[in-house]
Amino acid sequence: MIHQILKDRPTKLFLGFTAFFCCNALIAEAIGTKLFSLEKLFGMHPVNFSLFGQSGLSFVLTCGVLLWPLEFVITDIVNEFFGPKAVRRISITAVVLISYAFLMYYLAIGIPPADVWLASSQKQGVPNIQDSFNAIFGQNMRIIIGSLVAFLVSQVVDVTVFHQIKKRTGNKWLWLRATGSTLVSQLVDSYIVLFIAFSGTFTWQVILAIGMMNYIYKFVVAIILTPLIYVIEGRIERYVGHDVAHQMKHAAMGLPPTELIEHP
Repeated sequence: MIHQILKDRPTKLFLGFTAFFCCNALIAEAIGTKLFSLEKLFGMHPVNFSLFGQSGLSFVLTCGVLLWPLEFVITDIVNEFFGPKAVRRISITAVVLISYAFLMYYLAIGIPPADVWLASSQKQGVPNIQDSFNAIFGQNMRIIIGSLVAFLVSQVVDVTVFHQIKKRTGNKWLWLRATGSTLVSQLVDSYIVLFIAFSGTFTWQVILAIGMMNYIYKFVVAIILTPLIYVIEGRIERYVGHDVAHQMKHAAMGLPPTELIEHP
């Protein structure tokens, strides 16, 4: 049985995409506690935008946004070759694993630290490594819930928009359904996490302004990464063969080959 699975190239592709998708999501959540300045990354001064009555806005982002765009690239590729059921499966798997990871983080935080660990950290210039550990891994529960809810909802939106566009364009215009679905889903993602995590803490004007700054970054990155989708698609077709790739795309739509629209 396992030998048949390992010999089947589409199956191996799906396993690989699932592993990368879940691993990438876990890393993004883990490093998301650190904020960075996008302008400083490129040696620029803060942009100081004004939106929704809020001034002095700049691109202060979590390190998690460095990895999340890759999640939506993988989502579009899995959508294209395996269909919405496959996207839902890997999305739910990622959420379960992230929830499990945060449970382990909180258990690790509650375990009493060893004296030798505390002493060694002081020699390295860290006064209290337990406090540092808690600050890094002990994210606010509302932020965790907001992130997970936003992720699931945005994935559903991405799948829906992707397939609505594909029904009208067939196998043509991959760039349109991939980029279009990502742009819509990322707008949803940006605001769901902010409203769940910070409603009652920030005013709605602040939330709208911060969300728009985040979305501008995601919008630009989604456009930049569009060629990557074509590169991955081409590699998959060479790996499984053109005929198999064609069959996978039609099966992903749940339609026989003759029913899929082919536009010039």
